[in-house]
Amino acid sequence: MNEFNYRKEGFKEYLTFSKKKDFLLESEKNFGPITLCFETYGKLNEDKSNCILITHALTGDSHPARHAPEDTEGWWEDFVGADKIFDTNKYFIICSNILGGCSGSTGPSSINPETGKAYGITFPIVTIKDMVNAQKKILDYFNINHLLAVVGGSMGGLQALQWAVSYPDFIDGVIDLASPLNLSTESIGINHIMRRAIITDPNWNKGDYYQAAVPFNGLSIARMIAMLTYQTKDLMNKKFGRKTRSNIIDFYQGFDAEFEIDSYLNYQGSKLVNRFDANTYLYITRAMDLFDLKREYGSYEAALRRIKSKFLLASISSDTLFHIGELRKSRDILSLSGVNLEYHEVQSNCGHDSFLLEPGKYEEFLKEFLDSIKSNWNNADYNAGSL
Repeated sequence: MNEFNYRKEGFKEYLTFSKKKDFLLESEKNFGPITLCFETYGKLNEDKSNCILITHALTGDSHPARHAPEDTEGWWEDFVGADKIFDTNKYFIICSNILGGCSGSTGPSSINPETGKAYGITFPIVTIKDMVNAQKKILDYFNINHLLAVVGGSMGGLQALQWAVSYPDFIDGVIDLASPLNLSTESIGINHIMRRAIITDPNWNKGDYYQAAVPFNGLSIARMIAMLTYQTKDLMNKKFGRKTRSNIIDFYQGFDAEFEIDSYLNYQGSKLVNRFDANTYLYITRAMDLFDLKREYGSYEAALRRIKSKFLLASISSDTLFHIGELRKSRDILSLSGVNLEYHEVQSNCGHDSFLLEPGKYEEFLKEFLDSIKSNWNNADYNAGSL
């Protein structure tokens, strides 16, 4: 194994490994060097038994919550922190930006040391399993040989499931929020349309745009499409209805007069372009499409029978991205495969975004689940050590 190179800048931590290009991808290609950007919260106890790994969704990163009042807001602010669901007074939290990401981890926008230029589309195709195997390197560096839990929603839930299958003896509990066993045909189709929006933007330039204008329109449109799948029709009707931003007569002068929903989607599209890489969007949505435990194990049952951890699966009643029917099917397959399963259906009008926006609907059963799996470590020893 190549030696690790660790550094810390502010609250962000960076681990570089596989310097000899020896990280084996699921495609059987060797790759490296790899840097993962991650953040940690709380203290690791003396026997390193209170560690929770949080995995992020599609456009997430390593920053789920503030580290201090002056820090920037995180994407899971109401879930992670002192006395919150993932209580940093009790647990040591790790959250890393994934392999293939664009927020400090090695991805398409990173510089290829062999060429001195951004990888672009010469970056290898990566899978959810590759992301998980890369995350494992962080734990190896800290000599953490067991996780209390792996937690993720949406694409993060796919990672959590892969963790349970790939490292069955490593985890006490898995929390999968709003994520099925694989993507439906509809979801794959939506991802395809989003990728086409990016690829057909003239500024995409076959993925080589890092020294020129970025494919602003393509990535912005992809984000607009995604936003429509994260919320419900009822919620959007309530928030925007058919309200407009200008007088009705302007509609007869051209296409610039906007409904409120138009303005909202334009804003969300522009906002993502300012913080996210278009090629990364291509690679990560492709990784989600490719996620299929059958490919390695022959069947879902064979893969899921490997799971030894207690498993919590939560679906959202109004989810239009990963429909509740898909999650119920996942529940049934997990149960029939002998997984120690706890299943919850969250009643919400917020759609897929519920697991990001409504901590009150998750707090009770998530805290109870964590309490049920932490019996193997002594809370009284919590302050014995720190990292």
